[in-house]
Amino acid sequence: MKRKKIIAGNWKLNMNQAQTRDFLKEVSGKLSADDLNAIEAIVCPPFTSIAAAGETIKEANLKIAVGAQNLSQHQSGAYTGEINAEMLKELGISSVLVGHSERRETFAEDDSVIKAKLNTGLEAGLNVILCCGESEATREVGDTDKWVAGQIASALEGLSLTDFASRVTIAYEPIWAIGTGKVCDSAEANRVCAMIRSKLAEILDQASADATRILYGGSVKSSNVDEIIAQSDIDGALVGGASIKVEEFPALVASAARESAKAVA
Repeated sequence: MKRKKIIAGNWKLNMNQAQTRDFLKEVSGKLSADDLNAIEAIVCPPFTSIAAAGETIKEANLKIAVGAQNLSQHQSGAYTGEINAEMLKELGISSVLVGHSERRETFAEDDSVIKAKLNTGLEAGLNVILCCGESEATREVGDTDKWVAGQIASALEGLSLTDFASRVTIAYEPIWAIGTGKVCDSAEANRVCAMIRSKLAEILDQASADATRILYGGSVKSSNVDEIIAQSDIDGALVGGASIKVEEFPALVASAARESAKAVA
């Protein structure tokens, strides 16, 4: 099944409003409209730069969606520092990351919190990129599949969604490869993504699993993205540091567009 490729940039705690505008203006001259039409490109700036990103993208007439890096599972109330789904929608975002390992590890978001955030985002009409991945210790003892499948099963438990594949994207990000320079071997990354697809078929149905896009993330850059997204069960990349480099982001988009063209040929 042909699935549209995605390049999603997770900017993390980088890029204030001025930097966001400058970056997007600079890359606009390096991005091909045909490439952007061939794939789905997303940038996820910090909360304070979302509006600036949306405005600059509109001014430059770029086909790039703006997403958020996180959201609260709560709608309102005494939750100092939190941002809810409706506040994000007001800024024009289309998607949100949920369950990134840095949220799980650094901010102690457990499976129940991830599940609640997934449901909150979907109920608000947002598309969700659900992240999963194992630590180096988990991989070393041979529990990668059990761990990742468990994260997926926990997040999707009881979920009723008729258009799952168009609303939820899975991002496999082995924790040991995030920001370390280490990249999971492409064949092994593909094996884990195929396992995730099998788990989705078990939880949902085969048609939904086949249609769902699964991304790889973890030290992805222009020099290795071709091999990664050429794999049968990898439908794009969730990119950290390279997504805020002027030469890298257009190159990543172009790579995904080339791979899409191969699928059509």
